[in-house]
Formats: sequence, C-alpha cells, structure tokens
Amino acid sequence: MRLRTADEIPFQRKRLEKQMNHEKWAGRFGAILAVAGSAIGLGNFIRFPGQAALYGGGAFIIPYIAAFVLLGLPIAWMEWTIGRYAGVRGFNSVPGIFRCVTGKRSMSYAGSLCVTLTMIITMYYLFIESWCLAYALRYLFDTMPGGHFNTFFTASTGAGGNGDFFAQGYFNLNLYCLAACILINYVLIYQGIVKGIERFCAFAMPALFICLLIILVRVITLGNPTGIPGQDFISGLGFVWNPSQPGKTMVQSLSNPETWLAAAGQVFFSLSLGFGVICTYASYTKRNDDICLSSLTAAAANGFCEAVLAALIIVPAAFMFIGPALLTPENLNSSFTLGFQVLPQVFASMPAGHFFGFLFFFLLFLAAVTSSISTIQPGITLMEEGLNVGRKASVAVMALITSFGAFFTAYFTKNLLALDTLDFWVANVLIFIMAGVQVIIFAWGMGVKSSMEELHRGSQIRLPHWFVFVFKYITPLYLAVIFVTWCYSSFLDRLRDIAADTVVQLSIGLILFIMMFNFLITSQANRRWGKEQKEDNDYTI
Repeated sequence: MRLRTADEIPFQRKRLEKQMNHEKWAGRFGAILAVAGSAIGLGNFIRFPGQAALYGGGAFIIPYIAAFVLLGLPIAWMEWTIGRYAGVRGFNSVPGIFRCVTGKRSMSYAGSLCVTLTMIITMYYLFIESWCLAYALRYLFDTMPGGHFNTFFTASTGAGGNGDFFAQGYFNLNLYCLAACILINYVLIYQGIVKGIERFCAFAMPALFICLLIILVRVITLGNPTGIPGQDFISGLGFVWNPSQPGKTMVQSLSNPETWLAAAGQVFFSLSLGFGVICTYASYTKRNDDICLSSLTAAAANGFCEAVLAALIIVPAAFMFIGPALLTPENLNSSFTLGFQVLPQVFASMPAGHFFGFLFFFLLFLAAVTSSISTIQPGITLMEEGLNVGRKASVAVMALITSFGAFFTAYFTKNLLALDTLDFWVANVLIFIMAGVQVIIFAWGMGVKSSMEELHRGSQIRLPHWFVFVFKYITPLYLAVIFVTWCYSSFLDRLRDIAADTVVQLSIGLILFIMMFNFLITSQANRRWGKEQKEDNDYTI
C-alpha cells in the first residue's frame, strides 16, 4: 500500500466541502507556537533537570541528543505528514486521519486509542496544573509557608489520604484552583483553533520565555548566596553538565542502560509524541504549508527550553542553596520533588524569593495550560466528526467527562496512587503502542518514498536521504527497545499492583471506560464516513 499524493487521489464531494469550510491556523507561526506549546510543559522544567542531574550530567546529554535526532524528530515529522495529508481531505480526528491515510476501517479504532490517551492525560494533568496555579497565587499574596515544604506539598495535594484534598475547609484554594483550571481550559477550547488555542499560545509562549529569561538572569547574578565554598553558579553548572557522575567516568555513565532509557523517555514525552496531538494540529494546516521546517522549529523550541534554559536555571539554583548532598536519587525519587518541594526551599532563601517564586510557578502554569488545551482538542474533534455535533455540545461533553476524571484523581490522592496509575498505563504503555502504529503507517504501510514526497510538499528544506533508513529501521527499533525495556522492568509489578489495590483497579476501570466510549464514537463515525463513500463514487481511499 502506498500513500498517494494529493494530486492522485480524488476528493469526496462532502469531505471537500467540509475541508473548505474548516477553520485553519491563521498562519504557519500560529501552528508552530501551538505545537511547541503542546510540547513545552511541566516535563521541560521539572523532569528534565532532575533527569540530567541523576544520570551523569553531560553524559546524559549524549543519549538525549541521539534520541532527539533518531526518535523525536522522525516521529514528529511522521505525525505532521499524516495529519496534513488527511486534513486537506476534511479529516481532523485521529480515527479519521488513520482511516484516511490507510484506507482501512480497522485503523480508525487504533486512532481512537490516541483520543483515549489524551483524555486520560487531560484528567490528571488538570490536577497537576492546579498545583502550579495554587503555588503561584500563594507566592503572589505572600501566604507561602517559610519551611517544611515536604509536609506542605503533602497537605496541599491531599497526598496524605484519600479525600484529604477536599477536606481543607471552605476556603480551599487548591480546590478553587482546580475548578479555575478546568474553566480556563474549556473557555479557550470553546473559542476554537484560531480565537482560542492560537491566540492564547501567541500570548503565553512569549510570556513564558520572558519569565524564563528574568529568572535566568536572577540565578546567574546570585553568585554564592550561602557563602559555602563550591556552591556558586559555576559549580552548579558543573554539577549539571560534567560528563560523569561522582566516582564514575563518562564511559561508565554511558554504559548504564537506564541512562539511555531515561533520555529516550524524556525526548518522547517532552515532544508530545504518540499522543495524536500533533496529527490533530497538523490537520488544520494548509495543503502547501511547510510542515517539514515547522516541525523542526517546534521541536527545536522545545529542546531549547529544556536542554538550555531549564538546565541553566533549576538545578544550579537548587545546588547553590541546598548543596549537592540533597540532589541525589534518594531525595529526588519523584518527578514532583524538585519542583514542588526543593525549589520552594530555594525561593525561601533567595532575596525577593516570593516574587521569583510567583514568576516560576506562573511560568509552570502557562506551560501547563498550553499543553493541556492540546490534549483536549483530539477528543473535541472526534465528537464533532463522529457524532456530527457542534462545538458547544462537544466541549460540554468533554468538559463533563474530563472534570469527572480530574476530581477522581483529586479524591484518590493517597500517595498520589490514582495519578501514578493513570500516568503509567497511558504514558508508559499506550503512548509507545500508538507511536509504533504511526511509525508503521508512515514507514511501512504508506511507503517511505511517497511519505517523504508528502512531507517535502511546500517545504523550504529537504531531509538528507539517510533519513529514509532512520524512518524505516532505526526509529522502529528504538521504539521497540524502549517498550520492551519498560515491560521488562515494570510490567509484571504493575499487574500485581492491579490485583492488590482497589484504587488501582478503579483507575484501570476509568481507562477502560474512556476506551469503550471512544470506540463507540468511532464506530458511529465509521458509519457516517461509509455512508458518505457510497453517496459519492468519485471518492477513493
């Protein structure tokens, strides 16, 4: 099976009319900002600095760059190509996109798994997003405590016990922030692609970079705030970038398979690969838009945020104030520890710490919103296409379902177990499966040659020929190794967790419910698409 070019495939009349009336990005820059916004999130400013510090500093950057080139960029290009190809034919939902490019009804159900993935991520991401807003407001109004941040984090998130999040009295700032985050996201989504997503990203992304630069300047000018020898900014940079861990050479660090696994996972999650988000966003581009350069630009912006700015700010600041003794795997055992427990200690000791604390968590909040609105859009699009409903109805249904999931996550907060369970099964299992499906569609089902022609349509740059080998062999192999390694290290333990804990069972039940919901909508969509095919014999998938 080969992916035909836009000139070779006849259009179905109704699909063409739908495509002509569809909302499109106002400009290529808007699409780039939106895709970059979907990728630039909490993982850039919380997860990456901790990963770099834990896995050998400079030694971590080597597998990170390898994964960025051989895994991140290829899959991003694949998703942009698949999305635009189907978008110019009037398909914007991931199930519709997969059906359009493969000609197989069954592939639409694989696409519905992407929608399931994004809906589950939205549920717990809104909860984490509310933490950022609550922290920012506490710093803004000078109500952040001066110490005991571990205890404060546990109390504010309700991690001490199920239901604790809701048992904080009438003035429950955290609950109000969760409701505000839900409202903000769905108001933006209701406004549509241009007036909602593109307009917000046009404001949020520059504001995010301005906040980053202000904090960077402050961190660089701190000097040695504690007066302890060896805890200045330059030493902090050395802690991040030295190509070896204490007592290990760079070769020893690189020989650790966990280093490569962690670097590949960071690239994968930070670029929003496998979600179907990029496919959906790319479907709103015009037929001759330069998606090759746009994809590279969006990925580069994401890499610059985490590999340059975040690495220059977060770990060096923590190093200067609390020292290397506390920046260890034992103390940084959670993705949230560095951002929500360690950095508040830094701001408490820093001159004008409340201002910079507000600026940092407001930055996190902006980054989180640009990511969460991107995970909402695929579900909205599927309901519009599958159920033939308007924007108001689709937004209302999505808001109802994801709000239930967000409050479910907020209720079962003991040790953040519900959040951890949902995150593992969608972000460590389903996301790899869906990325693998897209690689197979692009590199094997469509044929790399035809796919490359579609990728280069309207492009100002052309990829080197050796990328054909990368698309066809290296990227699938990289994905397979990552997925097998995850399964080997964690899969059996997670299966035992399901049998042992009721909260885990309820979380898995929620995932299965959302999966069946999207299967049913996709089934309805297939009936509509099939009927349209019969009514127009000129249309051929």
